[in-house]
Amino acid sequence: MTQATISSREAPKTVLVTGGAGFLGINLIRFLLERGHRVRSYDIAPFLYPEAGRIDVLQGDIRHRALHDRAFDGVDVVVHCAAALPLADPAEIHSTNVDGTFALLESAARKGIGRFVHISSTAVYGIPDHHPLIEADPMQGVGPYGASKVAAEGVCKSFRVSDLVLPILRPKSFVGPERLGAFELLYDFASTGHNFPVLGSGNNRYQLLDVDDLNEAICLTAFGPAERVNDTFNIGAGEFGSLRDSFQAVLDRAGFGKHIVGFPAAPAIWTLRALEALHLSPLYKWIYETAATDSFVSID
Repeated sequence: MTQATISSREAPKTVLVTGGAGFLGINLIRFLLERGHRVRSYDIAPFLYPEAGRIDVLQGDIRHRALHDRAFDGVDVVVHCAAALPLADPAEIHSTNVDGTFALLESAARKGIGRFVHISSTAVYGIPDHHPLIEADPMQGVGPYGASKVAAEGVCKSFRVSDLVLPILRPKSFVGPERLGAFELLYDFASTGHNFPVLGSGNNRYQLLDVDDLNEAICLTAFGPAERVNDTFNIGAGEFGSLRDSFQAVLDRAGFGKHIVGFPAAPAIWTLRALEALHLSPLYKWIYETAATDSFVSID
C-alpha cells in the first residue's frame, strides 16, 4: 500500500505520540502531519523542533498519571514510542519501559482509547542462534533494556483481552534524519572524511530499516482493520545486504573516498564486555554481541 493510498483513505485522526521529542517520535510526527493528522507529543524532554507550532506539546513523564487526562483528551490513537535507552540506569529502564507502559495502558483503557500501537524492539530475541527470526521465536532479552522490552510486551498482551486494539511492532535498527547513537558516529566520520571501523569483516548480512518505512508500518497498524492489525509484527527492510555494504554506501555518498575498516571481533568484544562491567561501555551489549554476526528478521 502506498503512502498516497493511506492519506487519501484515512480521515484525519488525533494521534498521541509518546516520546515525540525522540528520533522516531519527531520523524513519525512529521509523517503524520504530512498526511493531515492532528498530533500531540508527550515526552519528558522539551520539543525543540520547528514543528512545535503545528502540534500540541505536552512535556512531562509518562509515569506521571496526573498528566494522563490531559495526554489522552480527544485522542483517537496512541503510538507509544517513549522508552529509556539501553545505557540508562537499569532501575530507570524498568520503571520507564515497563511501569510507564502499564500506567499508559491503564489510562488508555479508562479513557476508552480504541487503539494503542506499542513500539517494541527486535532486542526481545536476545542474541539469536538462527535466522530469519520470526514473531513466534522465544523472547530472551539481553540486559536490562532487552528484559524490559520483553516485560513491556507481556503488559501489552494482558490488555488485549479488553476492547483495546494493541498492535506490537518489533523494528530492526532504523535510520534517518535526527539519528543519534552509533549511527551518529558513522555520519560524523563520513562527513569529516574518515574511514569507519566495524567489528569483524562487516560481511555479515545485517538488516536495517528506513525510519519512514517504519512510519508507514505504524500508520498501517494505527489506522488499518482491527482484525488484521491486532497482532505482533517484525518490521525490517525487504531488501538488504551486508553491514559493510550499508555503511560503505554512507561513506561513498560523503565523497571523500573513505572505506569501512574491519577489526577482529573477539578482542574488541572482550574489551567492551570489560568496559560494560565497569559501566563504561559506549555500546549496549546486544549491539556489540550481534554487530559481527548475521542479523535479520522475517517480515512475511
